Amino acid sequence: MKIHRQAVVYFLIFSVVGFSARAQGKLVRFAQKVLNDTSSAATSKLLVFPTAGFAPETSLELGVRAFSLFYAKRDTVVNRLSEIVLYSFVTLKGQFGVLLENAAYTNKNTYFFLGRARYQQFPLLYYGIGPNTPSVNPALVNSSYFQIRQRILRKVIRNWYAGAEADFQTIQRVSFEFDEQHPPGYRLPLGGEGSTTVGLGAAVVYDDRKNVLNVRKGHFLETGLLWYRPGFGSDFSYQSVVLDGRLYRPLGQPNRVLALQLAGTFMTGAIPFNNLGLLGGESLMRGYYLGRYRDKSVLAGQAELRWLPFGFSKRWGGTLFAGLGSVAPAVRDFQLNQVRWAAGGGVRFLFFQKKDVFLRADLGVTREGTGFYVSLGEAF
Repeated sequence: MKIHRQAVVYFLIFSVVGFSARAQGKLVRFAQKVLNDTSSAATSKLLVFPTAGFAPETSLELGVRAFSLFYAKRDTVVNRLSEIVLYSFVTLKGQFGVLLENAAYTNKNTYFFLGRARYQQFPLLYYGIGPNTPSVNPALVNSSYFQIRQRILRKVIRNWYAGAEADFQTIQRVSFEFDEQHPPGYRLPLGGEGSTTVGLGAAVVYDDRKNVLNVRKGHFLETGLLWYRPGFGSDFSYQSVVLDGRLYRPLGQPNRVLALQLAGTFMTGAIPFNNLGLLGGESLMRGYYLGRYRDKSVLAGQAELRWLPFGFSKRWGGTLFAGLGSVAPAVRDFQLNQVRWAAGGGVRFLFFQKKDVFLRADLGVTREGTGFYVSLGEAF
């Protein structure tokens, strides 16, 4: 379905004109109810609200984000908080996408479902592959992209989980747009004409977190191995190892938390450009465009000091964070002078008081610029 820019503009105009005083009153009462949520922690919560954003490759972006927060069997003592997030958007350039993410636990935390599904017709900025790609004149990659990645894990003993993992990705109708006055210094990458990859593997997870959206104390460790083979339906043959370790510690007071993360992606084989490990985004190395750096191996770490909330407020808090990371074609090729830094801070607002879930707004700063992010729940 093709979305025309004029149709989006007309929709916005008629929406604003037709927004009656009565509708405004309902919106105000709804906002007051949400901001002063005093429902029981065991109550399932569904929140739907509009979002807006801007980026050079999309112009104005309008979307709707829905969060579902719940405890299995409404048991807040034994069971952990689960979340399902659905986000959809359109832009004035006729692009659109849908993203579904899940981190859900069954009763007694016996099973843990962790994954995502997304479809997008959305331009990507492609800077090239490796740690020394130039920050100017990236290619604009237009495509139709679809991914399903899911882990189905079962508790083995105490907080240890093990299970199967699958990853399906396809990117089609790919086109690279370059600045004709500044042609790139690289050839079209592997997978530049489109690709389909299917990976199957296994994952082992240690997780003793109680609230995945706002961890005040606990540990998380994930090791995942995936094999992509033509026999599975994949166009390319390669393998990947993903490591993610996180530590959370209170610092003297319950509202003050130190969060640490070390994450790595290590791949070997023939890997299409859109499947390579990425550095940047709203979770790790905030401030860098997601995919500003990409390669077969990615290693990054970050630390964050959180006040949730501040000592002088019941609803408002803040964070300070910093991270280091780099990419390389292989583990042996990492070099100290190619490490990139990112730092910043953010504000927090206690959105769900009983569930201890904050709305976050972060500003990340790098040597190449800044990035601004708004979401529900912490970055990691």
